This record gives sequence, structure tokens and C-alpha cells, in this order.
Amino acid sequence: MTDFIAILYIIAFALFIYGLMGLTGPRTAVRGNWIAAVGMGIAVIATLLTPGMGNWLLIILGVAIGVLVGVPSARQVKMTAMPQMVALFNGVGGGAVALIAWVEFRSTHGYAHEPVYIAIASLFAAIIGSISFWGSNVAFGKLQELISGRPITLGKLQQPVNALLLLIALVCAVLIVTGGDNGWLMIGLLVAAGILGLTVVLPIGGADMPVVISLLNAFTGLSAAAMGLALDNTALIVAGMIVGASGSILTNLMAKAMNRSIPAIVAGGFGGGPAVASGEAKEARPVRSTSAADTAIQMAYASKVVVVPGYGMAVAQAQHTVREMAKLLEKKGIQVAYAIHPVAGRMPGHMNVLLAEADVPYEQLKEMDEINSEFAQTDVALVIGANDVTNPAAQTDPSSPIYGMPILKVNESRSVIVLKRGMSSGFAGIDNDLFYDPKTSMLFGDAKSSVGEIVEELKAL
Repeated sequence: MTDFIAILYIIAFALFIYGLMGLTGPRTAVRGNWIAAVGMGIAVIATLLTPGMGNWLLIILGVAIGVLVGVPSARQVKMTAMPQMVALFNGVGGGAVALIAWVEFRSTHGYAHEPVYIAIASLFAAIIGSISFWGSNVAFGKLQELISGRPITLGKLQQPVNALLLLIALVCAVLIVTGGDNGWLMIGLLVAAGILGLTVVLPIGGADMPVVISLLNAFTGLSAAAMGLALDNTALIVAGMIVGASGSILTNLMAKAMNRSIPAIVAGGFGGGPAVASGEAKEARPVRSTSAADTAIQMAYASKVVVVPGYGMAVAQAQHTVREMAKLLEKKGIQVAYAIHPVAGRMPGHMNVLLAEADVPYEQLKEMDEINSEFAQTDVALVIGANDVTNPAAQTDPSSPIYGMPILKVNESRSVIVLKRGMSSGFAGIDNDLFYDPKTSMLFGDAKSSVGEIVEELKAL
């Protein structure tokens, strides 16, 4: 039986890795997810076959509750709410690890007669898991707009309070490892780590949420791997390390894409400034509006059109209408491409997923580094709900909170058309200088309705 279980684990881990490879592109992502899911199913079966596993009734009850809650939630969630669900589900994983650590502490009487490395791994998992659970709940609240997206801080006391909470958690852990078996030590550790999760994420502005989600995802993976070490569970170790490693790599890439350091984000991200443009109140700056008919005519006589999607497209669920518009332009011999910023939307790859859902050819999706050199040869850049990622202030205004953040250089296009409901600011809470560029025209209204009107005008030309 032991050899059979080991073989099942090896098959499961091979499927994990093969499935992860499939996530490198929209065409293979669904298949990769299914392959990894089969691998996880095999790993669960292998774990359940382990002798002395426990109370089967409780295990079946737990699985049933998870299925009843998870499957309907995942099936019914809208694509616009997917970032919130990712944050919430990720937090649940961290919370589960923290609870398991608490159970292990109680069942072993404070890790009495357990090797020191078991206690250290379990307590590490408890601290990181608790931080991830409460931090992910704050991220969910900010994305769901239950909590303000602006930083909520304690001012100058923020970092000292964070340091004190971390110190309390570490002191409790040290006391437990050195022989303390008082249950209040474990409760104190979990409470301090939980409050730390809140105080770390609350001061982070909404513009940094994609990076925060990725970072907390890595935290959950590392906590699961540590708990796997404590429980001697191979599946938890391998799956946790894959999630922790991939999440860490993604976090680093996202931070670089925003020209931000991870410590700076954790110390309190941008997003707290007033929504005004640098040096000039937006009321004093002229804005040029346009119509769907004029937009259609302008694009119909273009040679190249670049669509720049953002969260506004996701909210309006306009991706299918955008695809219909692009097909009409292509029939007229116009080259169409899509400019994808790494942090457009509210989670990594948000725009890629939406456009793949609308069957946009993968070759037309251009990453920021690839498309930026093409804007100078672009006749029309159609910005649909993208805000901070197109703001020229990131390159021209040293006083801007997003200064230094790489952007899509749509302002270099011959003409820019921005589709927005109004003149509201983006996640960073600052005004977008692009809206006042003489080359920019604003098409106000719901993105899906506006693109639909453009489609009808294109059909009539």
C-alpha cells in the first residue's frame, strides 16, 4: 500500500507540473486547469488511502460542504468579480492552514515529544496562514468595494504597530517551541498574526491590489508547504511549494511591471492622493468629446487600430462586442491589435482571460513591451476603461504617485479615443493627463453600449 500511495503521489505531481505548463497561454489554459485538477484529485485519494487517516464521516462531511459552497460560487461568479473570488478562496486556504496548526498544537499537547522542526514548521504555517486569511479578506473587501480602496493607515504608528504585532507572534512561537503548552500562547500567536494581516493590507491602495493578491497567494502556498512538512504530507509540500514559488515569481514580475518594490507596497501602497491632476485642477482643462458615428468613421479610414482594454471593459462585459467591432474593421483591411498592460484590471491576466473568452486570436494580444514601440505607427488607439495604465503622468510628473510606473504609451498614437462613463479617476485615485491631450477624444457612456453603437455605424459605412 505504501508503494502504491507513493506512485499515486508521483503521478499527481507530474500532472500538477504539466497542468501548470498549460497555463502559459489562453489556448491551453482550460486544459491545463483540468489536468492539474485531476492531479489534485489523485493526490487527495492517495492521502485518504494513508493508514489511520481518521474519521471518514467528518472527512466526507467536509468534502460535501466544500463542494456545495465552492462549485455554485465558482459557476455563478461574473468575470468582473473573479479577482474578489480569487482573493476570498486564497484566504480560505490560509485560514484552513492556520486552523490545522491550532488543532496540531492541541492534539500534541503543545508539540510535546515532537521534533523541533515539526513545531517550527507548524507555527510558521500558523503565522503565515493567519496573515494570508485576514489580509485576503481585506483585499476582497477592497475589490468588492465593501472597504474603501484608499489606504487606511495609522499614520506614523503604522510600522511600529506592525513590528509589535510580528514580535508578539514570534515571541509566542518561541515560547511554544521551548516547551510552552498553554493554549493562550497559540491563541495569542493567531490573533497577533491575524491583526497583522489586517494592518498590512489596509494601508495598501487599490492600485496595488493585483500585486497584493499575488503576494498573499504565495503566502498561502508557503504556509501549506510548511504544514505539509509538519504533517508529513507529500501532497501539501509539493503543491504548496509550487503555489508559493509561482506566486513569488508572479509577484516579482507584477512589481517590476509597476516599477515598484514589494517592501514599498507592503509598507503602504499608493492610492491615497486626491483625484486631481498635477499642477492644474481638472475643471480648468478642456476635454474634447466625440460620438459613436465620428469614432466609426475615424477607425474606418485608419490603417491600424489598437484596442487598450481595462477594468471598464470588464465591468461592462464589452469583450464580445469589442470582438465584433474588430471583425468588422478587419474585413475592411484594417490591422487590429490589443495592448495588454500587466496590471490592467484587478488581477494578473484579467484582460487576457476576458478577451480569450470572446475568442480574440492569441496573436493579436500584445504585451506592453511589444506594443509600446508600435503606438507611434498607430492611427487610432481605442482605450476602453483603462485609466492608470495609460496615464502619461507616470513618465512626465515626478510628483505623481505613479511616477516611474511603466505605462502603455497610447499618447504617442496619432489619435486616441477613450471610452468611459465619466471623468472619474482610476484605482490610484489621481486624474489622467491623457484625457486632456489635444489628440484625445472622450466617448462617454457604458462601454458595451458605446462599442455597440460603433458597430452599428461601421455596418452602415
